[in-house]
Amino acid sequence: MSPLNPSPAAAVLERLGWPSAEPDVLPDSAARFADGGQYRLEIPSVEGPRVLEAVLDEARQRDVRLHRVSQGSGIMMLTDVEIGTMASMCMEAGIELSLFVGPRAGWDTGATVLSAAGRTLGAQLRGQDQLRAALDDVLRACALGIRSVLIADLGLLHVLHMAKQTGDVPADLVIKISVQLAAANAVAVRVLADLGATTINVPTDLSVRQLAAIRQASDVPLDVYVEVPDNFGGFVRHYDIPPLVQAVAPVYLKFGLRNAPDIYPSGLHLEAAAVTMGRERVRRAALGLAMLHRFLPDAVASPVGVRSAAGVPVTAPGAGRESHP
Repeated sequence: MSPLNPSPAAAVLERLGWPSAEPDVLPDSAARFADGGQYRLEIPSVEGPRVLEAVLDEARQRDVRLHRVSQGSGIMMLTDVEIGTMASMCMEAGIELSLFVGPRAGWDTGATVLSAAGRTLGAQLRGQDQLRAALDDVLRACALGIRSVLIADLGLLHVLHMAKQTGDVPADLVIKISVQLAAANAVAVRVLADLGATTINVPTDLSVRQLAAIRQASDVPLDVYVEVPDNFGGFVRHYDIPPLVQAVAPVYLKFGLRNAPDIYPSGLHLEAAAVTMGRERVRRAALGLAMLHRFLPDAVASPVGVRSAAGVPVTAPGAGRESHP
């Protein structure tokens, strides 16, 4: 069989400075977090102080070093006291607390997100009223000392990036991109990073080779689910952790939970389930770390409590303090 004809598009991409294919052999990533770490651990769906308390307790019992916890129900679903309590707990533990912005199309009155084709739009902001409400959510969190927000809307990303430059939000605000605004190739990731994204959650089903191609084009930290909630695919890919750390660093290893209910928006009516699920996510993280240590024993984790140059802890008025990556 004769060889394939060369792709004209490959030549164009390479001339423009982009990878034209996934690498045949996984390269070692030389990129690192600012503190020298190759990887960090994230526990998502930490929906309130009691869940956070359980997650931190389980991590201590299992000797799991956590770097970030994230919440999915939104800032608008937490009281000032709850936000302040969580900020203080994370400050004491030396980990980042990332809160999702509350308004989203999936909770609004529109019908598009209920259609088969529109379901992926559920976390975007629908109209200028929602964009304004989302910005209000972020401003409230920042005033309470939070320095990391989780967003899923391109417009809000641009507004927050501009607001950091004007001083309307803190310059050290971490803008974490949700899996619901996931960039699936190297060019798309670079675009989000250029627009101000600090860390980017990629689609849950990208292969290690595909992620390695992204890493060749950008040093921005990638948030990668190594266990995925059922509504995003339900993959359990702990076996990918060693090559991920080797080829995709700097990477947040994110432990969702398969075979678990969707608890968004959470509250007292779901707190018991959220607490139990939080503990199990830490247990899954312990399993993933054990696999990493077996197959890549020299992998370097970021130290807990080490902050970036911009990430100086701030005092939250009447609410405690927050930490940064």
